[in-house]
Amino acid sequence: MTADPPDGRAPQAAAARLTGRSVTGARRRSGALTEVALDDGTTVMVKHGDGPGAIRAEAAGLRWLADAGTVRVPEVRGDDASWLVIGLVPAGRARAEAAARFGSGLAALHAAGAPAFGAPPPGGPQDAYIGTAPMRNTIGPDWPRWYAEQRVLPYLRTAVDRGTLLPTESALVERVCERLPGLAGPAEPPARLHGDLWSGNVLWGADGEAWLIDPAAHGGHRETDLAMLRLFGCPHLERVLDAYQGAAPLAPGWERRVALHQLFPLLVHTVLFGRSYAEQALAAARTALSG
Repeated sequence: MTADPPDGRAPQAAAARLTGRSVTGARRRSGALTEVALDDGTTVMVKHGDGPGAIRAEAAGLRWLADAGTVRVPEVRGDDASWLVIGLVPAGRARAEAAARFGSGLAALHAAGAPAFGAPPPGGPQDAYIGTAPMRNTIGPDWPRWYAEQRVLPYLRTAVDRGTLLPTESALVERVCERLPGLAGPAEPPARLHGDLWSGNVLWGADGEAWLIDPAAHGGHRETDLAMLRLFGCPHLERVLDAYQGAAPLAPGWERRVALHQLFPLLVHTVLFGRSYAEQALAAARTALSG
């Protein structure tokens, strides 16, 4: 759960302290987000942390994605244990040509790589978050085993413990994990993932270009980012995917593996939001097994 800021002026104070600039105005956007104008003429977004390590993980993830120089990422203007200050992305509409550039840029971002599956961004904590759910970045020797042990089973167990999934239903997901080496497709090197790439974390700027925000960045399989992008929709998605394929073709059979990669975010949503996502997760497990 998002913690309440200490007081109404705390975001302005955090912005001033972390950027070294005076504040000229502020507007609350949500419980955790405040838009703050600075005396240098720029506007920043100030975010209050969701939990221990959340800000550190997000800031490290944004910097790691930005270091690839492929897809636009807001500049991290400052951060500490409780506050993150980033550049504001002026809102606009997605354009087909920009969606194609996003697809090729995403392919280049993934190709920038990671040291291992589960590797956190440099300077990022092992105990991170995806949304408001804890997510542990523990390195694994190969993708199928790591994906089962670090991305699927932890959220499956939590969902069962909370009664959102029945123990009898969990056997279906466990069967997917047992068969993962045969379902995963050809082995690939660790990709540099955004990690929480649903449509709400892709902003389209005033010029129509795509920006990435709110990462749960780590080393993973590139098909996971693409599957999450498909899960909740994305403007001009087919243009994005076509451009991605043109830049870095996916391994044969990737369409059949979409449900396998969606199992992780669906189980996270099951833990956070309840039974309707449990039904979707079970459907994804059945589809993955049939593929």
